[in-house]
Amino acid sequence: MPPEPATHEVVDRLFREESGRAVATLIRLLGDFDQAEEAVADAFLVAIERWPVDGIPDNPGAWITTTARNRAIDRLRRARRLVEKSQELRQAAAGDEPLGPEALVLAAEERMPIGDDRLRLIFTCCHPALAMEARVALTLRTLGGLTTPEIARAFLLPEPTLAQRLVRAKRKIRDARIPYRVPPDHLLPERLDGVLRVLYLIFNEGYDASSGDELVRRDLCAEAIRLARVLLTLMPDEAEVLGLLALMLLHDARREARVGTDGSIVLLEDQERSRWDRARIEEGQALVERALRMRRPGPYQLQASIAAIHDQAATPDATNWPMILVLYDALAVAAPSPVVQLNRAVAVSMVHGPEAGLELIDRLAEPLEDYRYLHAARGELLRRLGRDAEAAEAYRKAAALTTNAPEQAFLAGRIAELA
Repeated sequence: MPPEPATHEVVDRLFREESGRAVATLIRLLGDFDQAEEAVADAFLVAIERWPVDGIPDNPGAWITTTARNRAIDRLRRARRLVEKSQELRQAAAGDEPLGPEALVLAAEERMPIGDDRLRLIFTCCHPALAMEARVALTLRTLGGLTTPEIARAFLLPEPTLAQRLVRAKRKIRDARIPYRVPPDHLLPERLDGVLRVLYLIFNEGYDASSGDELVRRDLCAEAIRLARVLLTLMPDEAEVLGLLALMLLHDARREARVGTDGSIVLLEDQERSRWDRARIEEGQALVERALRMRRPGPYQLQASIAAIHDQAATPDATNWPMILVLYDALAVAAPSPVVQLNRAVAVSMVHGPEAGLELIDRLAEPLEDYRYLHAARGELLRRLGRDAEAAEAYRKAAALTTNAPEQAFLAGRIAELA
């Protein structure tokens, strides 16, 4: 019989929320990404069949993990690999190697909490030996619970291309013997930076889509925030994890107001601030304050502090631009890059006038020649200075560098106004 709609919704939600946890546990037990994913997929199929009849269990997540584990054992028994692997399993039980197929199990499961499994999987998916695009795809696939077609659609890639990227990433982990573990303490800071960058990239692509017909991809924003919450649960004393989650929430709070009813861009100064999500703003501000109290400032905390100042302003004129400029000065030291300098130049223009900001932007013309936001920001400052022909040319350069339809429409509108 087909599943009841309510049951189907629960299964769909659980797949997003719990599949990463179950896959992490099964990878630790089986030592194989594909076998773990297949077992978890089997468990969800069983749930779709049985829950409408038996009812939803009290702890659905644990039910999924246990069922997936049992399905994995059944597969291995059918393949008659248990005897062949017995020696391997005994060795794995004695050390910290991934358990081979069936041994599963309960002894190892008792030895390591689920939280550690997910933490190990996050660091494995974001290992620096993998290309950045592979880290993003693998994180969304294994921890985010997104399907291969969903990830391909999100990044506007052909599904076979995305599938091959995932296959290559898993093969790299296997062939390079990338350890399924949390890095030792002396490597943790640099490896955590890589994990945070992956989540940051996922959120950025959702909040400000690089291409396509939508300015915002809500599913990617939501997934990045959910994964950041998981990471914070596992690493609650890391100030930059707090900072990244705060940064995401403070930006996401403005999401609905930055898109018009027709899908067009609404600039920050033109947004209807009553539409901002106050609950998210309050949560983000509390996270920033909690992070700063740790006295270990970092780039994500500084960016979150800037976002918090924007969110605190009741009107555009009430924005504390001098403080934002101070924070950008600190960010330029903590994480120097041409993009940070561009954002700082915009803050300079708000404090000292458009000519001062334009002078700084022009110095960045070479390193950011192919960066659409440099030309868009330059066009805005030129427009404020009344240099319409130069502003229109800057907008044209920005439009030529974007494949996002709402951005192109916005830039075309600016050019038409100046014409």
